[in-house]
Amino acid sequence: MNNYNKLLNNLETLKLDKIRENIDNYIELINTKKKDIVDSLYELTNLEIEMLNQRKIEHSIQFAGFPYQKTLEDFDFTFQPSLNKDQIMDFKNLRFIENKENILFVGSPGVGKTHLATAIGLENAKNNHSTYFINCHDLIEILKKSHSQNRLDEKLKTLAKYKLLIIDEVGYLPIDIEASNMLFQLINKRYEKSSTIITTNKPFSKWGELFGDNMIANAILDRLLHHSHVISINGKSYRTKDILSIQKNDEN
Repeated sequence: MNNYNKLLNNLETLKLDKIRENIDNYIELINTKKKDIVDSLYELTNLEIEMLNQRKIEHSIQFAGFPYQKTLEDFDFTFQPSLNKDQIMDFKNLRFIENKENILFVGSPGVGKTHLATAIGLENAKNNHSTYFINCHDLIEILKKSHSQNRLDEKLKTLAKYKLLIIDEVGYLPIDIEASNMLFQLINKRYEKSSTIITTNKPFSKWGELFGDNMIANAILDRLLHHSHVISINGKSYRTKDILSIQKNDEN
């Protein structure tokens, strides 16, 4: 076996797929003196690094647990004129992450809260920042299970480490006192250390009823609202947009 074939085998063994894929082109460029060996090696290793970074991003997105992958560009701001588009689009810059600020989306079901939260989370994951998306009810079930296994502290520490934690649909199901206390512990661990995005259909004035205790609700809100962006969405259900459009066309 000649050294060229040995080189290809080594690249395969080392899983340097991009270099193996492009090595023939660069050998030709070197032989024809269109590139020197140093530039060629630099560009080949850059290709490999880009592939490695892309794989990391894909892993971050997959691990985040998003319900779907939608971007801010996919959102129809004309359907929700109450929103400040410039403010929402600025979240793509992730300044709120660097400043350890929270975002709370408040509005009726279907107005696009989850879409916006997911899109911002996706942008964070694309920047290879640890991101985790979870439904509030599922989060409560996980915390309760961890508590029953005497592993609550361990689970809270894990959830507190994410650069961005997205808790979706707070308020869609009642929360008992035990769950309220565990959620407070989580929010408290993340307070001023990392960013949290909340979507909720309940106005903050109703959170005392939601959590079954005004003191706990106020303690949670106090930590969430400090250093935060509150986005209230007053509009029609985003899910019915296409249906309403069809009905309008039928009437015409």
